[in-house]
Amino acid sequence: MDTEAQHMERDRSSCPPDGAEEGSRSTHVPDRPAAPMSWGRTVFWGMLCTVALLLFSTFVLQPFLIPSGSMQPTLRVGDRVLVNKLAYRFGSEPGRGDVVVFDGTGSFIQETDEDAIGALLRGAAASLGLAEPAGSDFVKRVVGVGGDRVVCCDKRGRLEVNGTPVDEPYLHPGDRPSDVAFDIVVPDGTLWVMGDHRSNSRDSRDHLGQPGGGMVPVERVIGRVDWLGWPLGRLGSLEGTDAFTGIRPSGADHG
Repeated sequence: MDTEAQHMERDRSSCPPDGAEEGSRSTHVPDRPAAPMSWGRTVFWGMLCTVALLLFSTFVLQPFLIPSGSMQPTLRVGDRVLVNKLAYRFGSEPGRGDVVVFDGTGSFIQETDEDAIGALLRGAAASLGLAEPAGSDFVKRVVGVGGDRVVCCDKRGRLEVNGTPVDEPYLHPGDRPSDVAFDIVVPDGTLWVMGDHRSNSRDSRDHLGQPGGGMVPVERVIGRVDWLGWPLGRLGSLEGTDAFTGIRPSGADHG
């Protein structure tokens, strides 16, 4: 028969140590799943990121979708290039050989009336590289700058700038420098531009008889094409050209 002392000993052995139960209850915190981000917060951050991208695209670096083959083989249809909008912001101006994007309104096309909302939406999509650029935006190579005399072609069928023949390695295979003969002097503050695929490019040559003579005002240049952003296999900086190295100063040939 158990004694009272034996009963008390068993009771003490079956009980947890003093404070163990209370401590376990006070320190145990059940895991709680993280609260999902609210729909409103998601929309807010999405809009903030979009605005930031638009501002960056507007003032620094803009994606540009190549819509035609006028710059082949340098640029192909569907390429997405990155246009450096700071290239000419601090006193620099476009130079011979630069590949530039410009607004051709008033030089390549006439002023047009367009729905403001539609233009805004398309412009926003184009600025992110998600849609084709506005119909007034063009990409071409600078061949002549203010004061240059540009002639085509010499006896060997080459382009001449200020009396110096130019060998153009960037031309589309099989193309000649120009099938249209011309002899022009580029007014100060303007550019003479041409596509690399000369037989498939509507450029300054096509506007010789129009007001402005096909010259693009420097102030209409949006930026310089410095990088290829897509496709991934062509990702990298746009290769420059030394074709215009050694060109004599403007006016030396016709001053």
